[in-house]
Amino acid sequence: MSAKTDTPRVERFNAGGFRIYRLRLQAFPDFYAHAHLVLGADTPTLIDVGSGWADSNDDLLAGFAELQAGHGEKVSLADVGRIIITHGHLDHFGGLAFVREHTRAPIGVHALDRRVLTNFEERVVLAAKSLRTFLIHAGLDEKRLGEMMQMYTFAKGLYHSVPVDFTLREDETVAEGFRFIHVPGHCPGQVCVQLADVLFTADHVLSRITPHQSPESITRNVGLGHYFDSLRKVRDLPGVNLCLGGHQLPIRNLAKRVDEIRRSHERRLSKVLQLCAEPTTVKDVSRSLFGAVNGYNVLLALQETGAHIEYLYQRGELAVANLEEVENAQQPAVLYHRV
Repeated sequence: MSAKTDTPRVERFNAGGFRIYRLRLQAFPDFYAHAHLVLGADTPTLIDVGSGWADSNDDLLAGFAELQAGHGEKVSLADVGRIIITHGHLDHFGGLAFVREHTRAPIGVHALDRRVLTNFEERVVLAAKSLRTFLIHAGLDEKRLGEMMQMYTFAKGLYHSVPVDFTLREDETVAEGFRFIHVPGHCPGQVCVQLADVLFTADHVLSRITPHQSPESITRNVGLGHYFDSLRKVRDLPGVNLCLGGHQLPIRNLAKRVDEIRRSHERRLSKVLQLCAEPTTVKDVSRSLFGAVNGYNVLLALQETGAHIEYLYQRGELAVANLEEVENAQQPAVLYHRV
């Protein structure tokens, strides 16, 4: 995901009789996310809270200060009466412990991401085990495997579990018109939130990139198949004139952007098939798709590649070339080839 941003610190949008303020937060060094404050409903509602890192928390407070000084809104973080978490990724929910120091507002998230918030420590341990298996099958050697696992578990101590007060249900309307649409794929419990003619798309639809994909072999209810289904679900939503994502710029034409994202993945799927003309590993396909990447981007590239290979394998377009080795060896690298 692009680390750069050209969005203002605070930006106002209107939806029916509601006032929406987009607050830009530096979730991680040079990596930005948005929280959205909705005013004019039964209670001030905060959609996502940033990562909980110091800069993110400082930006959240600075955003509320600018609401007061620059926009004439007499509202502080303490006045927030409802918190909606769009999905269980750290840059969107990690600030909950900090926010709860200022307000005891009830927290809502979809049931499939509930345990990420309420039992984060368990989530990290179990997901790490699944990831390790994936990376071994992807063809990583022990040294590279250790590096990737260390990167993945770096956030283990950054967030402490908090209770969830209510769950976000498909097509349920809360208060004065917050409607939730379950869109698994990028994350199991991700929701889009519709309010009047505005759709908060979280990480489901973004203006400039195709949101990161990971194989369902690591986490249930993610993967490219689920993501494509969820794209179809929102493409033609009636009455949506503006989309506000968890990152990057607003989107004015949802159907056009959904089609662009779908085509991007279809091009990548076609490229993967070409690369699998001869038996090859996820690791080698990833290197061909993404070139020389460094740091955490290596892990993201492997997961993205794995999601596309998994999609093609599930649909019978790829097969395992070294089946005897997979049957008899202890966790071998898996070689895929085009059928």
